[in-house]
Formats: sequence, C-alpha cells, structure tokens
Amino acid sequence: MTRRQFSTLLCAATATKYAIAAPPVKPPNIIYILTDDLGWGEPGCYGNTFNHTPNIDRLAAEGVRFTNAYSAAPVCSPTRASIMTGQHPARVGIIDYLRADDPNHLRPAASSLPQVLKRAGYRTGLIGKWHLMGDYRTRRGDPKLHGFDEVICSESSYIGPGYYWHPYKHLAGLAARTPGEYLTDRLNQEAVDFIGRNAGQPFFLYLAHYAPHTKLDAKPALLAKYKNRAEAGQKKNNPNLAAMLESIDEGVGMILEELRRRNLDRDTIVVFNSDNGGETNVTTNSHLRGGKSQLYEGGLRVPLVARWPGRIPAGHVSSVPVVSTDYYPTFIELGGGKLPEKYVLDGTSIAALFTDPKAKAIERDICWYYPLAEDHFLGGKSGMSIRDARWKLIEFLKTGDKQLFDLLADPSETHDLAAANPDIVRKMSNRLAAWRKATVKESA
Repeated sequence: MTRRQFSTLLCAATATKYAIAAPPVKPPNIIYILTDDLGWGEPGCYGNTFNHTPNIDRLAAEGVRFTNAYSAAPVCSPTRASIMTGQHPARVGIIDYLRADDPNHLRPAASSLPQVLKRAGYRTGLIGKWHLMGDYRTRRGDPKLHGFDEVICSESSYIGPGYYWHPYKHLAGLAARTPGEYLTDRLNQEAVDFIGRNAGQPFFLYLAHYAPHTKLDAKPALLAKYKNRAEAGQKKNNPNLAAMLESIDEGVGMILEELRRRNLDRDTIVVFNSDNGGETNVTTNSHLRGGKSQLYEGGLRVPLVARWPGRIPAGHVSSVPVVSTDYYPTFIELGGGKLPEKYVLDGTSIAALFTDPKAKAIERDICWYYPLAEDHFLGGKSGMSIRDARWKLIEFLKTGDKQLFDLLADPSETHDLAAANPDIVRKMSNRLAAWRKATVKESA
C-alpha cells in the first residue's frame, strides 16, 4: 500500500460513524511495548487490585483492551520471532526459547517487520531485549541486520539469569547514565529520548523490556511499598513483581507525556503487550490455568491494550481472539507499507479491531506447536493445540493424550470434555494435523 492509498483509506474511514476525529496526514508513529513473562491478570485494567498500573490502565481507558489476545508460543523467543515475521514460530524454525550458545537465530531477511517499515519511510528503533539469537558471539541474528536504524541497550550475551542493576552482565561495556542505575528506568528514558530524536518523521519504536522476567529484582523503595500492604502474599500478590511492573508502568507514563509535550498524541499508536504468560511460581495468571511453558490459557493468553486518540474509540473491550503473528500485518497496514511479494503470512491484520468497536470476529483457527525433548522446568509438556471461536484442543505429543475445553463456558479449563465430545475432538484433531503438515518444517 502506498502512502497516497493509505491517506485515501483513512479519509474514507472518516465517513463512517466510528471515525471520531480527522485522520492524520501521515502514517502513525508506532510504539510497541513488550514485557517479558507478564501474566494476563497483572495490570489493573485486567482486574488486579494489588498492582499499581495507572498508565497501562490509561491506555485501556483511552483505547481498546483485548481479553483474548495470545502469544504464538508459551515462551519468549518463538513469540518474538512471530512478531518480527508475521509467521508461526514453527514456520520460522524457532520453536523454543534460545539457550546460551544455541546456533539457531532469526535469519536476516528483507521481510522482517522493521525492514518493511523502513521501506515505507519509518525510522526504526529497538530498545531492550532481542533474544532471537542464541550464540551472541557470532551476531548472525543481530537486530541491526533486520532493519533497525537504532539498537539500544540490547543484550550482548545470554539474558537468562536476569540483571537489573548496573553494571549489567548481559550488556557488557554499557555506561550508566545515572549512579546506581536500574535497567527498566534506563530503557524508559531511552524510549523518551528516541521519540525526541525522531519526532519529525514517522517512527517505529520496539521497546522490549527485560522485566519482569525472573529473577525478580525490584527497586527497594517500590518493593517496600508493596511489602507493607496488608494484601501482600495473599492470592500470590507478589510485592517484587508488583514493584517491577510499576517501574514499567512509569515508563508508559513517561512516553505518553513525551507524546503530549511534542503534540504527537494523535499521530501515534501505543500498543502494550507481553510475550507469554507469567511463571506460576510468581503469579497466578488470574483465573487462567497454568503459566509460562504450558499450552493452557495461563501460558498463552496475554494482556494487549492499544491507544490512538482520534482513531481508537476510548474504553472499548474486544473479546475477539488475536495472536502475536497478527501484529506484523497490522503494523504494516497502519504504516502504509507493502507486504513482500509471495510472502507466506500466518497472521491477519487486526487494524479494524483497533478502530471499529463492531468489527466482525476473524473466522479462523489459532494453532500452537511446542515440541519438547524434555519437559520444561516450569511444567510445560511437549504438545500442540488449536482453538476456534469456542473450543480448544490440546494434544500431547509424547503420549497422544488429548484434552478438550469449552473456552466460552470454562475459560479456566477446569473441565476436560474430550471423552464426552469425540466428534469435536476428531474434527479439531484433523484440522490441527492438516495445519501442522502445511506449517511445521519437521513435517514438510
């Protein structure tokens, strides 16, 4: 799509009853904020009354909140690959998180999201976690090879243990900007500075926080604030997690203030998301079953909110199932970019779901493929899964066992209905097998 076509579409959209202001004269700036292992029920706008997230809640109040948003995998690297490519992790070939010294990496290609947006006239920046290469010594999957103009505070070695205080072991040689610097604060300030440097042109900012990935390590003053609350420790109200989330939330507020100060509010869409569900040893993922590494809802369902004043109606809640492969075509459509020719795309643009409260649900299956040689240390088992508008089937690859859940009636997945519904199991299993054959490299 050319910029002229983009402007024409936006102008036509103002004639609909859902358009609430004149469209921008240029494609919007896109700020995509991704947290690490943040459970579905942690932000206040998802019902949490212990954590303090006024700025994330503001995004939801002034925009749209999704209640059925999914990651493409229950761990981080595959989901991040899906965001950068719009393809399922099984098609990309990154199906588990990349360990230290793993030779696997996201292959540089002209079709990576920042590459496509650069061709549409965007300035592109990554601040924070990449984790799409295992062996950082070779730099074969370096984010600069994927079209980022600026790469800031992105790890130079394996990030698994988590380092939140300067000097950061995974950011060798990075000088502190303030004494006793806290990593989340640094990323927040870098995001504000990026906006300032690039305010005169369309920009795509991918702010990828390392937090709240364990080990949990919050700022002492914020940690004390939550520890002193009477509800601390009840129902897994975690003071350390809450304090780390508040630092992330502070950065959301800083970004919104910088956009306001530079009169960029109405020119910018801000999207907040998580790469997978939270770890069950530090969070409950609200009422959802399971957590990170598992194909239950707690491992896959994630918070997703978006704000774009004048284009996204305030206070909208969408129950339409969406998945992280959808962000690639969505951002390209919003940015007036052009999808690569003959490109195999697994995601579907959800731009209409952002701007139109009555947009129809996307009729499709969402599938997951997560084969493991050994069970994940957090409890995940080798398996694959499929969900449609109502039903979800999980098939465990080592045993062949299958579980069926009615997500409309039982989002907590407490009742396995497989034995009572053999026809549904058979039909969904056949669709899942057909999808696997068409998508997964090992089945090619």
